[in-house]
Amino acid sequence: MIAHLRGTILKLAPGEVTVDVGGVGYRVAVPTDVWGDLQEGTERKIEIFTYVREDRFDLFGFPDRKGRALFARLLDIPGVGPKTALEICAVPRGLIGQAIREQDPALLTAIKGIGKKTAEKLLLELKALEEKEPHIFEGEGGGKRKESPYDQDAVAALAALGYDSSTILQALKALPADLTSEQRVAAALRSL
Repeated sequence: MIAHLRGTILKLAPGEVTVDVGGVGYRVAVPTDVWGDLQEGTERKIEIFTYVREDRFDLFGFPDRKGRALFARLLDIPGVGPKTALEICAVPRGLIGQAIREQDPALLTAIKGIGKKTAEKLLLELKALEEKEPHIFEGEGGGKRKESPYDQDAVAALAALGYDSSTILQALKALPADLTSEQRVAAALRSL
């Protein structure tokens, strides 16, 4: 099993990179937020989850071990496959933690392929996971969870307009923190 790769990053389609390690290129699927943060041509270490089934051998990459652990735990949840787990991992862990604490399925329904009933079931599973392994939901660098920099109301409003979670989070990430929810939605719509 491959645990991590260190090599030169070559970006492919959104959500996919090649990590060139000593002349061998490994194609790795990554969450869309990670793909956006990676710089082409730079050397990076990527934590890898190796997914092996009879008919497939896929590599999924994450910037840290907590992201890889969250992905692995998501795959243990009935009905969650690698594509859905990767979509969930693209959502900042602080925002997932906020959805769990508030038991608000709106954030999860913004993720492609997750409806309201599935989101409610998933929240229960994530709550149990957070109780068993709270370190998975901590931000990078350890320590206690910080409040999410994303406005849940703005996320819900943009999701209701039909935007997927990765598009919403990328648009909101670029906005100043001192805006109201309405201003955030309007500014995000202008940038989309």
